[in-house]
Amino acid sequence: MTNVFISVDMEGIAGIAHLQQVWRGSDDFPAARDLMTGEANAAVSGAFDGGATGVVVNDSHGDMYNLLPEKLDPRAELILGSPKTLSMMQGFGPDFGVALFVGYHAAAGTQAAVLDHTYSGRLIWEVRLNGEPASEAELNAAFAGTYGVPVGLVTGDDKACAQAAKRLPGIRTVIVKEGYGRNAARDAIRKAAAETVAAREELRPYRGDPPFVLEADVANTSAADLCALAPGTDRTGPRTVRFQSEDFREAFRCLLAWTYLGASEAPRYAGT
Repeated sequence: MTNVFISVDMEGIAGIAHLQQVWRGSDDFPAARDLMTGEANAAVSGAFDGGATGVVVNDSHGDMYNLLPEKLDPRAELILGSPKTLSMMQGFGPDFGVALFVGYHAAAGTQAAVLDHTYSGRLIWEVRLNGEPASEAELNAAFAGTYGVPVGLVTGDDKACAQAAKRLPGIRTVIVKEGYGRNAARDAIRKAAAETVAAREELRPYRGDPPFVLEADVANTSAADLCALAPGTDRTGPRTVRFQSEDFREAFRCLLAWTYLGASEAPRYAGT
């Protein structure tokens, strides 16, 4: 019996290239939801092709109710809505055999990446794990690793895939924004998802060595004031907060607390 967890973001979906496409309320947003659902379905279908007996899909973009339930493969269980205490990893646990990350993007500050950011584009300039810049894929994979579960697939633009391949052992990637058409991208995701699930026993979890030191540079000093309210957080600079723990799950939850606490003081984009 193999359960597969699929976390689906939007910025790394084929056909998404502008911030307006990922904003609820814009003219382009309904089409972006449809594109996102299409790639989620490709991953679900591939997971079952590869031997999955159950699939859980977590909507991991923005307010986290973007996927279209009526169009999602009915074999999958869908998690929608926010706030989620585990955000992009809501619903995850030790019962899964492998995780797949679909529609992911590069870390904040990545040159020439599509819509690069880390957890909160308005709030966080950079997140560092043990002194090294970290992407959402890496942070989420480290969380999965605390349960001994590997991440086997990351799809997105070329920069997101390159970052994942560098940090995550044995990862498969699908670059959907270098010359792929819409359907070709979905075919590639389905094929890679099937191969990943079929080869799950060969994958290894992504695990770091404690202690885990998590740092974030945030948008302004007021946001840092609020982030520093999270228990155990140290204020190490005007815009920098720091948390250290032997338990990565605890550090991961602290990062999510920073994003919720600091959001009210982060600058807003025009139209949001």
